[in-house]
Amino acid sequence: MQLFEKIKESVISVLPIMALGVLLHLSIAPMGAALAPFLVGGALVIAGLGIFLHGTELGMVPIGQKAGAAITSKKNVLLLLVSAFLIGFLITIAEPDVHVLAQQVTSVSPSITSSTLVFMIALGVGLFVLVAVGRILLDFSYKLALTAFYILLFVCAAFTSGDFVGIAFDAGGATTGPMTVPFIMALGIGVASVRGGRKAEQDSFGFIGLASIGPIMAVVLLGMLGQNASAQSQEAAADASLQTLSLLETFLGRVPSVVHEVSMALAPLLAMFIVFQLFLIKMPRRQVIRMSAGLVYTYIGLILFFVGVQGGFMPAGRILGASLAGFGSEGIIILTGLVLGAVVVCAEPAVWVLNEQIEEVSGGHIKKRIMLFSLSSGVAVAVALSMARVVFGISLWWLLIPGYTLALGLTRFCPQMFTAIAFDSGGVASGPMASTFILAFTLGASQALGGNPITDAFGVIAMIAMMPLITIQVLGILFHRKERRLLAQKRAARREERAHG
Repeated sequence: MQLFEKIKESVISVLPIMALGVLLHLSIAPMGAALAPFLVGGALVIAGLGIFLHGTELGMVPIGQKAGAAITSKKNVLLLLVSAFLIGFLITIAEPDVHVLAQQVTSVSPSITSSTLVFMIALGVGLFVLVAVGRILLDFSYKLALTAFYILLFVCAAFTSGDFVGIAFDAGGATTGPMTVPFIMALGIGVASVRGGRKAEQDSFGFIGLASIGPIMAVVLLGMLGQNASAQSQEAAADASLQTLSLLETFLGRVPSVVHEVSMALAPLLAMFIVFQLFLIKMPRRQVIRMSAGLVYTYIGLILFFVGVQGGFMPAGRILGASLAGFGSEGIIILTGLVLGAVVVCAEPAVWVLNEQIEEVSGGHIKKRIMLFSLSSGVAVAVALSMARVVFGISLWWLLIPGYTLALGLTRFCPQMFTAIAFDSGGVASGPMASTFILAFTLGASQALGGNPITDAFGVIAMIAMMPLITIQVLGILFHRKERRLLAQKRAARREERAHG
């Protein structure tokens, strides 16, 4: 059954993190009373994520493809652009990774409300999904669009408050989560397939890459508007709550607020689906029932996921990070980050899907094991560098500017298909585990070391999301050279045959 397959994927994704957490607890970083909520929260995250993924595949992906195709077939540019904005905006409001990031930000900087941050991120995604559709309609170069918007982004970021830089770039990684990615990619495939042409396959990729610029720009602008993001430690209160509440109270007490939050997030999305069905898609009754079931699965999955994350996963991640920082070894913190990065990317189900996609696009020349090794190495280094930032107070600029300069420079030599896939897949590595456990772990370590979590801890998701931009483009360049070499060999063989014939 498909549901059990998705739960199996979630087990593969979450269990290695739980095992590593238990190992650290038993050795050098005891979690104390947070261990039991961590284990129960992990079980809820596994169940919730599996049910949620089943719901998105059952209801979100098909309606994204149908909506994209139906809107484009109307050949009404205004309708297409308005719909693209609404889809990007509403689907981001329902994205679990965005809400988790917003909660993490609010926990260390209550002056930034969760609703404000979610709204700005969703606004940015909506605008840049519109840009992605407009790029296809105008047949504008994807590489030029990426370069122009990233240059504009870094110029704006140079004038914003330094407290917002890490949050902004983390927003770009968190946006490309399990809800947004399949839906927006499905929308892109629908638009490109109806438009047709020789570049239809290339245009199917690149939506996520452009859309992820939007939330970064939106949060940067929020900082430019003078919002205050000063850090205030909430760790003691969180730790005290775990000590005083029973295990049942820890989780059941969060259910009412989570149900309200999930209902408010999915209500606009449900309204949009109803409007599309009545006036645009007009699917048969059987498909409507199937997609409605998908929405119910999504709703239940999100509730379980958030209860598990808030009740056990995030608090335990912070306490574990703080406990490890108290161990007194800078090398151990950085080494743990290295292992966490390797484990997370290997355990992320979307990474395996990406590996298969790359192997198929390359005609089998780039093997899945090479992709996995490259991504695992890159993300491991990214998390280790993020932990070094926490320990030594290194500015995020020293890592982001060289990284993005290299990524944009590689676009000159990489085939466009691989560039689009690379920028789409930036969010593949930065999945739910990055926005929940790894960010919480980094925040806990930063607070324990007496640093500023706003400037030192935020940025870890951005680092994870940046690595595939480099790794996949390098593989694309190597594949292109190998393809040209094989083509030259075939031509030489034909010339030799004709010479002897």
